[in-house]
Amino acid sequence: MRLSLALARRLGLSEAQQDDLRRGAYLHDLGKIAIPDQILLKPGPLSADEWAVMRQHPVTGYEMLRHTPALGQACLEVVLHHHEHWNGGGYPHGLKGEAIPLLARVFAVVDAFDALTSARPYRQPWPEDRALEELRAMAGRVLDPALVEVFVALRGEGTPVTTADLLAPPPGRPQAPDMPAGLDARAEPRS
Repeated sequence: MRLSLALARRLGLSEAQQDDLRRGAYLHDLGKIAIPDQILLKPGPLSADEWAVMRQHPVTGYEMLRHTPALGQACLEVVLHHHEHWNGGGYPHGLKGEAIPLLARVFAVVDAFDALTSARPYRQPWPEDRALEELRAMAGRVLDPALVEVFVALRGEGTPVTTADLLAPPPGRPQAPDMPAGLDARAEPRS
């Protein structure tokens, strides 16, 4: 969530957009509560049937949240579209390029970085430099290439990524009353 907001600030997004992004980042994988643990925690590759189940989590999360008055449409779009790919090969709707909502594209870059640099049941975390190279390889195919370049430049400036940083509220902003403390620091097994 904090890296998403750092990227949003660098891009000059409004406070309202940042707020929608923050909420979307907190809630993006809510639909995974409907995914069986044997899939989420599987130490090896997923089968085609397991991937079909996993690919439902954005829609499930969106359906769970779409009638929540406090959540704006842009927040819901992060939840629904954070696995869309720049080339149209993502899910759930196969959106392509700028048809993917901006906040979902912003979050996708950071989500990919987090997935690569975090320990998972199926692999060890990658060092940051290797993860940034992978993001560059994904640019124009999976991720918005312009956003990848801005994020890589931001990381080059040393934006911290520690558990303590993730648990603390953003500078100048108290912990959001509508989000449990530390929610953003929970590791997701599959991204």
